[in-house]
Amino acid sequence: MFLLSLQPVSATPAITEQVQDGDFCNRLKVAGTGTFEVGVSVKDRQIALEYYNFMYGDGDLEMDSGTVEAQRAAKLPGMENGSAVPLNLWEGSKITYSGKTPMVGMKYINSKAFWGGIGAEITETFSVTEMEREDSSYFASTNPASYITDPKKIEEMLRGSPVHTVGMQTKNSFNGTWQTDARMHKMFSKDLKVHESFTGKFDVQKMIKFRESPVEEKKQSGCEGIDC
Repeated sequence: MFLLSLQPVSATPAITEQVQDGDFCNRLKVAGTGTFEVGVSVKDRQIALEYYNFMYGDGDLEMDSGTVEAQRAAKLPGMENGSAVPLNLWEGSKITYSGKTPMVGMKYINSKAFWGGIGAEITETFSVTEMEREDSSYFASTNPASYITDPKKIEEMLRGSPVHTVGMQTKNSFNGTWQTDARMHKMFSKDLKVHESFTGKFDVQKMIKFRESPVEEKKQSGCEGIDC
């Protein structure tokens, strides 16, 4: 299992949640034999999210999946321990596939720095003739305490929120090729890359997470620390 968690010195502020928010939910459960195409695409500048999840194939498929996106962080199934935490995106699926034609898939999640995110992105691709997997993706960028005025409650909510987190985790058995690439880029300060690729028959457990704590830096007056 791989774990990557970052706590930078200069943090990106949490995004203020919209007064008028929007939600998206998609649930799919299917079992059968034949050709299939499944895809979800989300680009939401309000929460700095870019997300794609596509796959297609021709064979025996069982799939149970769900995707939820919320512009105001909602209590959604959590990360490693599955507890409910304030997230802006959660996606989970269970897939079993077997066929002579490879099943091809791609998943991409990006916290876009240009839109106020942390500049972290994760890509997963595969081409397999057999696969059994359980996986989930999660994303948080907004401040769940945007409309609270009590400083203590704001601090408490931020402590319990995974705001500015981008992550994926999977348990995966397959015959074929499976690959992940991840990157976090901070202009003039940080450029981190991860690449993993496996071809053949493999069992893989993986968890990768990028995280920035949006703690506000203490503002100093021009004369602080100086005898004026």
